[in-house]
Amino acid sequence: MPEKQLKAFLAKVKGDSILQEKLKAAKSPDEVVSIAKKYGHKFSADKLSQLSEDELEGLAVGGLWTKTVMCGPCVD
Repeated sequence: MPEKQLKAFLAKVKGDSILQEKLKAAKSPDEVVSIAKKYGHKFSADKLSQLSEDELEGLAVGGLWTKTVMCGPCVD
């Protein structure tokens, strides 16, 4: 069930620029989970870590969110 919720949320994100902006501003996986919950989707932060890089890119429409949220203050 959480996987279906996550996939439904990913689909919603792709078509919603306001939601994309909210996700870009998220600072942690827990914030992403909280945003998703407000939109009626329930899954854990652990589910986010299981996403492929392509799926994560779809969440924020760019790599900045992926680097910031999923690995913290990474150094390239």
